Amino acid sequence: MPKRTSSVVGRSFGDGVRDAIQRSGMTQRRLAERLDWEEAKVSDLVKGKGGVTEVELALLLGLCGVEPNEAKRLLMLYRETREKGYLVFPEDGIPDEVRSLIEQERLANKITVWSMNVIPGPLQIPAYIRALLARSVRAKTVNAEEIVAAKTERQRIFHYSREFVFYLHEQALRLPVGGPEVMRDQLLHLLAMANRKYISVRVVPTAFGAHAGLSGSFRLLNYEKYEPVVFTETENTSLFVEDKASLATYVGVLELLDHQALDAEESKGLITSIMA
Repeated sequence: MPKRTSSVVGRSFGDGVRDAIQRSGMTQRRLAERLDWEEAKVSDLVKGKGGVTEVELALLLGLCGVEPNEAKRLLMLYRETREKGYLVFPEDGIPDEVRSLIEQERLANKITVWSMNVIPGPLQIPAYIRALLARSVRAKTVNAEEIVAAKTERQRIFHYSREFVFYLHEQALRLPVGGPEVMRDQLLHLLAMANRKYISVRVVPTAFGAHAGLSGSFRLLNYEKYEPVVFTETENTSLFVEDKASLATYVGVLELLDHQALDAEESKGLITSIMA
């Protein structure tokens, strides 16, 4: 079966509309009746397929009693649903990019991560996350525990029915985040996760020198029903990349890293040696 054309922003929009309907206490059928729509029209909307005008969407949101700020967010997403890329700017509290990434990771059946400087996010322990936040530019402007909780919740994506591949540079293993005790616990956790059959941890050794991932960290999300997406982030923005040319470039980077990294057993051996 061919994969459906559905952008990240379209799926985020659909999820928001679905949540609004659920909070209203109405079924999709009942909502369609009150709006004098076909039920299929509401169904397409929550699947991110559009099919309504902006005025019709505003009527639906008003009928569901959506708060003004959320209504503005959904209207903004609606206007961007045909874009092949989704730029996210964080707000106060849990960063928007964390929420958006959680939504997309939940749908993916394979996640491949390249991390150059730190332990990949899904493999971080709470103490490691806190130590990173404490030294970041956001330290005084965000609720650290709220972010720790959100990022820890992301680890529920780990399941044997999915596949996970983590490429990381040796410098990420050696960077002393949070002190010796935190790093020991973090590396122990990394080893434990690497022993799961559906998780592969591959390390690019420092001795290799220049490598394919020098342009920065990213993750590739593959889906059963949708086209793949690449997620990248900077200090205060994140970007979901979906155009085919860009995706091909990122896939090429991962193919090179596959040849440049140690294999899974060698990588576990290196992690163990660093702990010793």
